[in-house]
Amino acid sequence: MVELEDFRLDTRAWLEENCPPGMRTRMVQGEQVNGGRKKPGSNPQAYVWLERMAEKGWTAPTWPESYGGAGLQQAEFLVLLEELQRIKARPPLSGMGITMLGPTLLEYGTEQQKLTHLPAIARGEVAWCQGYSEPGAGSDLAGLQTRAEDRGDHFLVNGAKIWTSGAAHADWIFCLVRTDRQAPKHEGISFLLFSMDSPGVSTRPIEMLNGQSPFCHTHFDDVKVPRENLVHELNKGWTVAKRLLQHERSGMAALASADTAGAMERIRPELPLPELARTYAGGGIDDPALRAAIADNEMQKRAFVLTQQRAVEESRASTPGAATSIFKYVEAEYVKDQLELQLRIRGHRGIGWEGNEFSAEELAMCRLWLEAKSISIAGGSNEIQLNIIAKRVLGLPDA
Repeated sequence: MVELEDFRLDTRAWLEENCPPGMRTRMVQGEQVNGGRKKPGSNPQAYVWLERMAEKGWTAPTWPESYGGAGLQQAEFLVLLEELQRIKARPPLSGMGITMLGPTLLEYGTEQQKLTHLPAIARGEVAWCQGYSEPGAGSDLAGLQTRAEDRGDHFLVNGAKIWTSGAAHADWIFCLVRTDRQAPKHEGISFLLFSMDSPGVSTRPIEMLNGQSPFCHTHFDDVKVPRENLVHELNKGWTVAKRLLQHERSGMAALASADTAGAMERIRPELPLPELARTYAGGGIDDPALRAAIADNEMQKRAFVLTQQRAVEESRASTPGAATSIFKYVEAEYVKDQLELQLRIRGHRGIGWEGNEFSAEELAMCRLWLEAKSISIAGGSNEIQLNIIAKRVLGLPDA
């Protein structure tokens, strides 16, 4: 216990000295660092913070030191989280490399794959994207048809992916491909890594309802992928894919970066909901139903965050399980409900798309409200999460 308290004091002192003032504020869109250099963050202090945290191994604090982490034990990790949250520190690094692929490679990657990719991920040198969904295989992911022909020392990949987040700015992709067309659809799938600069890779941004283009349609035309970039076993990629999705759905990555609410933080209005309601009402909140809805919303958020934190504290394994679908489902519903509540509070001022009569915050929240409709689909639809919970958590029989 004395050693742990010493670690806390050392950590607190280091953070006070090294966390830039601009990194102790709420995240601003465009200032986050997702790795790579194709789409840099707009705040130079973010890169100072990244460099300092990466040098300590604290961008991936529980990873082994040989892979760019700090090798922290669970108790030390929890102390680090508490101290980061105490100063309201921004995440030094986001993106699919640190939150999804890295933890998966720790379990399934070869030693060479770990040494090649994990330190670069932890330093924020590489941005990754996810090649899962296809035009004909979205929620039914195992129906994918992008194929990889085994040529001995390499694979030849042909096909297309859709809704590829950040593909236009990514350096590498982790991609599901079909390597055995005769096998049942959940089999015959392999998990490959390859550079987005490989000959034959092309991307086309997809403009969304909110006016942004975070997703791409990605095409592969005779893309040559070295065999050493196969993760786990040939035709066993579905096992790797499911584990990666569990890391994505767990929300643990948000906690590990001291973001106590993940997507919940990013939909927070400038004022707390009760004060926001009073402002738009021009005084008190007379509607008891609205007061009850605001209280219920805050209770949902606090219960969710506390449950995430308890899951970290109680975890005895380094990998999440099927229960992560609970986090994914609850967070998706909370985000949509909270934005609907904001719209209810703001009235017609909550649906402004453009124009000087609306504030910048009102315009931003309207676009978030539209964007959030997709959160119950992205990363596995709510219906899929409920099926996983029913089968893998509650043990219910198939209908």
